[in-house]
Amino acid sequence: MSTVHQPDPKDRPARLTVGVIGAGRVGPALAASLQLAGHRPVAVSGVSDVSRKRAAEMLPEVPVVPPAEVMRRVDLVLLTVPDDALVGLVEGLVDTGAVRPGQLLVHTSGRYGAKVLDPALRAGALPLALHPAMTFTGTPVDVQRLAGCSFGVTAPDELRLAAEALVIEMGGEPEWIAEENRPLYHAALALGANHLVTLVAQSMELLRTAGVAAPDRMLGPLLGAALDNALRSGDAALTGPVARGDAGTVAAHVIELRKHAPQTVAGYLAMARATADRALAHGLLKPELAEDLLGVLAHGTDGTEGDTR
Repeated sequence: MSTVHQPDPKDRPARLTVGVIGAGRVGPALAASLQLAGHRPVAVSGVSDVSRKRAAEMLPEVPVVPPAEVMRRVDLVLLTVPDDALVGLVEGLVDTGAVRPGQLLVHTSGRYGAKVLDPALRAGALPLALHPAMTFTGTPVDVQRLAGCSFGVTAPDELRLAAEALVIEMGGEPEWIAEENRPLYHAALALGANHLVTLVAQSMELLRTAGVAAPDRMLGPLLGAALDNALRSGDAALTGPVARGDAGTVAAHVIELRKHAPQTVAGYLAMARATADRALAHGLLKPELAEDLLGVLAHGTDGTEGDTR
C-alpha cells in the first residue's frame, strides 16, 4: 500500500511573514503554530537572556532584532507583551512610524479588545485581539496544546473572518468576545485557572504537612474527576461538607488550618461561603442545616469574624 507524502511546511508557499515582539511564553508558540500552517516567521524581539533562549529553541534560525526591525520585515506582528506594557508599546510603535498601512497587528492580551490598537488603526494597520485561553510553559509542548484551544477573538467586523481564520490555522477554536466584555471574560478565566493553581498548591502543602508522601498522586484522580464533573454538571457536581451542611466538620477544618497554615484560613472561608451560597441556591444545601454552617463561616470557631487577619 502506497503512502501519501505529507509536504514539509517549509516547502509550502508562505502567505504571510510573521514577527514577534515580546518573546515570552506565548509569542514564540503562536509563531511556531503559524509556521506549521505555512506562514514564515522571520523576526523576533526579546530583551532578556531567557526570552532570547526561548526564541532560539522555539523559532530556530529566526533572527532576534529590535522591535522596529521586526515591524519593518513582516506582514503580521504578534504583540505578546504583558498587559500593562501593551498600551505604551502600541503608542511607541506608532509615534516612531514603525506601523505600516495594511500590516496585521495581533495582540494576545485577554484584558484588552481591539480598541487598544486604535492608534495603529489610525496609522493604517489592521487590528486583531486573539487571546488563547491556555496556560503556557515556554516549551514546544505549547504548540501541541493549542490544538482545540479556545481563543477569545475581538476585531472590527470587516476583519472578523481574517481573525477567525488565523485562529483556526493555529489549531484553535475562535470564540467571539464583544469589546465591552473583554475585562469580564478575562476575569472569568483568571478566577478559574489562576486561582485553581493556588488552591492546588495549598492543598498539596497541607497534605505534606499531614504526612502524605505523594500529594500529587493523591490529588490527581480526585481533582481530575471534580473538574470533569463541574464542566459537565456545574453546581450539581458540588460535594463535600459545605454542600452537605456539616458545620462541625467545617469548624474542625478551620481549627486545623489556624494551627498549621493560618495563611490559608481567609481563602478557605471565602471559598466555603461561596460554595454554601451556590449550594443553597441550587437546593443542594438544606436550609435547616445552613444556619450553623453559615455561623461557622461568619465567625470562625473562636468567636472572631471569619475574615479577620
